[in-house]
Amino acid sequence: MSSPFASLQRLLDIMARLRDRENGCPWDIEQTFATIAPYTIEEAYEVADAIDRNDLPALKDELGDLLLQVVFHAQMASEQGAFGFDDVAAAISDKMVRRHPHVFGDDEQSDAEGVLRSWEEIKRAERAAAGDADTSALAGIARGMPEWQRAVKLQQRAARVGFDWPGPAPVIDKLHEEIGEVQAEFAALADAPDDAVVHARLEDELGDLLFVCANLARHAKVDVGSALRRANAKFERRFRAIERLARADGVRLQDLPLDAQEAYWVHAKRGEGE
Repeated sequence: MSSPFASLQRLLDIMARLRDRENGCPWDIEQTFATIAPYTIEEAYEVADAIDRNDLPALKDELGDLLLQVVFHAQMASEQGAFGFDDVAAAISDKMVRRHPHVFGDDEQSDAEGVLRSWEEIKRAERAAAGDADTSALAGIARGMPEWQRAVKLQQRAARVGFDWPGPAPVIDKLHEEIGEVQAEFAALADAPDDAVVHARLEDELGDLLFVCANLARHAKVDVGSALRRANAKFERRFRAIERLARADGVRLQDLPLDAQEAYWVHAKRGEGE
């Protein structure tokens, strides 16, 4: 069995060969940071999906795909003389040591919450040292992450300075309030279906509703992405089931009225024990 260092060097050599201007792969050669970025995000989601399914063989493969993305970006940066893979590994190693003074230094933390507070304080100090003048509790939250994830990050940061509901009950009350406002805008839309202002207001209210839903999940200590993945998987599983039920009855789902489709849906739910 080869060492992890040898395996990693082999991967680095493969990527360098793929990007070779004379003998490499035409597709790999023409890629840029911008064109590869969507694949990087996709691979991260596929890692999360393998974890969600508790599929360790798939996780091994997906982690390899994600590692390839890091190697790809590092190779392109190296070609520009900006940095290489070694610099990436050194930077993250330095960061981990710097942000864990309770492990590698003299700081003492007794619980995970204390570790998180220390982590954020160190990050703020790092931003200040880098010349970032933004001292807001919300500073440094990336704008490139999925908006549901950014919503939770914003809420978590605000909560750390005390700007938070004391529990789920007032969040649920707020959720009902936002639903009422969404209903009001739908009523306005029915009266003026082509009114751009009404559409914009509805979008705002739907955004507020989703933001509160994310907040409720945070109070429940439920990961929004995981919850939505489970809901998506449930819907896909049940929808495929009603398609199979319709085919077994010799009919096409799209030819049935909604009440007949709903009957199949209820049957599929019962088949899952609900």
